[in-house]
Amino acid sequence: MAVAGRRNGTMDDDEEEEGVLFDEQIDLLQHDSDSDTPPHLRDLAAAAESGNLDSLRLALDNLNGSIDEAMEDGDTALHLTCLYGHLPCVQLLLERGACLEVKDEDGAIPLHDACAGGYTDIVQLIINSANGPECVKRMLESVDVEGDTPLHHAARGEHMDAIRLLLASGASPTRENIYGKTPSELADPDTEAKRILEEAASAVVSH
Repeated sequence: MAVAGRRNGTMDDDEEEEGVLFDEQIDLLQHDSDSDTPPHLRDLAAAAESGNLDSLRLALDNLNGSIDEAMEDGDTALHLTCLYGHLPCVQLLLERGACLEVKDEDGAIPLHDACAGGYTDIVQLIINSANGPECVKRMLESVDVEGDTPLHHAARGEHMDAIRLLLASGASPTRENIYGKTPSELADPDTEAKRILEEAASAVVSH
């Protein structure tokens, strides 16, 4: 952000102090106006985004509301920690009862976010934390507003380990999104990700 009131460094101490205070007020106002996150959830959102485990624990201890309450863009704390790849924070949220199947405003569940980032440890944790095979199946088949499954997201990023894990867990390599694209069609040509996805799709078709 441009610093208001500076004239090539030619200001006295009083002006400088006033400028700093003014800048801080502007920052606070911009943060408040730009954020769709309810005020009582902002500490939780900040901790989830930064991955600060101690801050997240404190925010949860002082939380006046639901751990699954939507913040900016409809993301929950679990969405944010999966999106940014903060494994210890994901573990804490799951221990505190965060819902695995909650959706953001685009219809994505936290597994979508973990797969988009290629955070295989988080993908594994989420699958392991599911309440039985039916829950795993629902998550693997869950689609966002574009019809993308978590496997579509992993394929788009060509995250090999996540792709292998999802396929091994039962994700469908032949599922099409709303544009008629299967996961293999989202990976770049001549890549290992595309080859594995095409082989998996061929195996499904041949059966």
